[in-house]
Amino acid sequence: MRVPYPQVATRTAVSAARSRLALLTASVGAPGLAAAAARPGLLALVDQHAAAVRDSLDGDRRPLTVAALAGYAEGIHDTARAHGLLPVGAADFTAPDWALTRLVAVCLLARTLDPRHLATA
Repeated sequence: MRVPYPQVATRTAVSAARSRLALLTASVGAPGLAAAAARPGLLALVDQHAAAVRDSLDGDRRPLTVAALAGYAEGIHDTARAHGLLPVGAADFTAPDWALTRLVAVCLLARTLDPRHLATA
């Protein structure tokens, strides 16, 4: 049976978005959110960034999706890399910069998604 191309492209795009978000969560989100749990000031900062991301993605009017969050995070990551703002080695959460805080905020928002949307296909 042949599958129409748009269905294949959509499934592939969703899988890629899930993979990117899972990798971000493992590399930045888990350690960043653990640090934020231990430091109320950092948690407040991450919460503020999460609200800004939600606002930027129009999250009050339509549900956030894996694709929207992964795309947003990819844009932040690419821009930070282009300007030499990504840390080399382990991220330092004692004084995270804007880009790192924003990426942790994306991971915080990803936790609010329905787990079925995060499961790999």
